[in-house]
Amino acid sequence: MFKTRFISRRRCLLAAAAFLPALAAAQGAAADGYPDKPIRLIVPFAPGGGTDSIARDMARTLGEKLGQAIVVENRGGGGGAIGANLVAHAAPDGYTLLFATSTFVTNAAAEGTTLYDVEKSFQPIAMIGRGPLLVVTNKSVPVDSIAQLRELALKKPSEINFCSAGNGSINHMSGELFKQRAGVQMTHVPYKGSGPATLDLLAGRVQVFFATVPTILPQVKDGRVKLLAVTSKARSPLFPDTPTMAEAGVPDFDVSTWWGVLAPAGTPPAVIAKLNAAVNDAAAADLVRQRLTDEGAQSFKGTPADFAGVLHSELALWKGVVKQSGMKLD
Repeated sequence: MFKTRFISRRRCLLAAAAFLPALAAAQGAAADGYPDKPIRLIVPFAPGGGTDSIARDMARTLGEKLGQAIVVENRGGGGGAIGANLVAHAAPDGYTLLFATSTFVTNAAAEGTTLYDVEKSFQPIAMIGRGPLLVVTNKSVPVDSIAQLRELALKKPSEINFCSAGNGSINHMSGELFKQRAGVQMTHVPYKGSGPATLDLLAGRVQVFFATVPTILPQVKDGRVKLLAVTSKARSPLFPDTPTMAEAGVPDFDVSTWWGVLAPAGTPPAVIAKLNAAVNDAAAADLVRQRLTDEGAQSFKGTPADFAGVLHSELALWKGVVKQSGMKLD
């Protein structure tokens, strides 16, 4: 009996050893012919916004690099969860990709979605760029610095409010992080998108906004809001005289928004490698690089492992913020 089992196990191992090279060869052959049809790039937000514009520039350039059409599909809703869920359950063949932003992680940390797992349901391909958020206030708020904002919030607990593009958005979570790092109480006011949030900020119905550069840049340039700080570790080339949050007195505050491309988990490694090279080349091309520069971001080149590391560290950061805040989202 023992000998029979040993022989059977040995045969299984030998069969597996023979199968693996054949599998690798098949995957390599598939990658050699990839892509042989159009690729869908899912943008999990409505058309017309800053993310959509960057995605369309990326799609155009990436299509040129791969020699196939990249078809942008907007699948908004659920803070990006609807589009992400579509990609998570798509065939892992490299023909359905997700164009993600930092809200991909913040929303998952805040909402705790069971539709997919940020780290297990996707295969990162490459991050294409990242940039800071801008901390701005309505013109009527009697502050001109982060120190003064903190002092005002300490004097008026929960009376100072900050807006966001919605629960779980990067704007929301950055505000929560500020509350924790600065030791203040502020009230969060969520909106259905950055557009309505910006309108109410300008009207004075809300006071503070941790806004992405594409969202608020025109208002900053026109002097319609006060710019207090940038949230990144280094100063922004667009605003070299504006301090970082750390320089402004809030330690351990380094937040940026980013854009990147992911595939469903299980996509063949050879296809991922081909896509990584093409996405990196597209991000460095003039069209995409200039788009990122215009919106206060810098292009980024890296491996799938680099991108996976960012997802892992940011998910841990934002889960910690959620836990400490005790927030309960509907």
